[in-house]
Amino acid sequence: MKKLLLILLIIFGTLTSQSQVLISLLLGDKLNSDDLEFGLEGGGNFSSIIGLETKKFVTDWNLGFYFDIKIKKSWYLYTGVLVKAKLGSGKLTDKDIEFLGIDTYLSEGDYYQKINYFLVPILAKYKFKNRMYLEAGPQLGLMYNAWVEYDYDDNGKDAIIKEFNKDMINRIDAGVMGGFGYRFEGRTGWTLGFKYYYGLANVYKGKSGTKNNSFFLKVNIPIGAGEEAQRKREEKAKKRAEKKALKEKAKSNK
Repeated sequence: MKKLLLILLIIFGTLTSQSQVLISLLLGDKLNSDDLEFGLEGGGNFSSIIGLETKKFVTDWNLGFYFDIKIKKSWYLYTGVLVKAKLGSGKLTDKDIEFLGIDTYLSEGDYYQKINYFLVPILAKYKFKNRMYLEAGPQLGLMYNAWVEYDYDDNGKDAIIKEFNKDMINRIDAGVMGGFGYRFEGRTGWTLGFKYYYGLANVYKGKSGTKNNSFFLKVNIPIGAGEEAQRKREEKAKKRAEKKALKEKAKSNK
């Protein structure tokens, strides 16, 4: 877990600095206005496929971008795309392996189903005055790759064998998502959140009752929000100074 968090921080730091320049050029003054926030979303997820015999989760990290769009007062529309996201199940049983029709090996090891998706949440979000929020709505997924991964020990070295099986899996996934989170105070506006996703579409072709099921721990990092907040504070400070100067001038003229 420590290695995962370190990798995420390095990726976020690199992508944030590069994205700020590119997105600022593309969006200009529209970047992170009062009614729109754009940024990076990333974190870890713990997923399993309901309908398989195994109850074990597979753990991975995800990365993408988001839009937080103000609708009215405290209501927002949260959407975007997780361009790097993986769902699946961990430590498949003999029954699961038989169903998937994959090759088995004599060495002792574990089998995992892993599926790459583009994930698109479309969530209604309500923000409270204490910086907490709740969100809920549908999520759509587009599968672009899938495989069964066999992890084993080869004379003291970790080894992996992949057998691709995306032809067994439905290309489109859809379900419902709900979550909550907290926006930290300060000019950067980072958000820490937790989401749960339950799929309504079958994962495998011809296999009813197989649904994606995943917990997401996420971090949202606005692009340019810190600069925008700093600009607003400077404008307010300038206006206060101008008002103070006018009052002093009016007093001196009396």
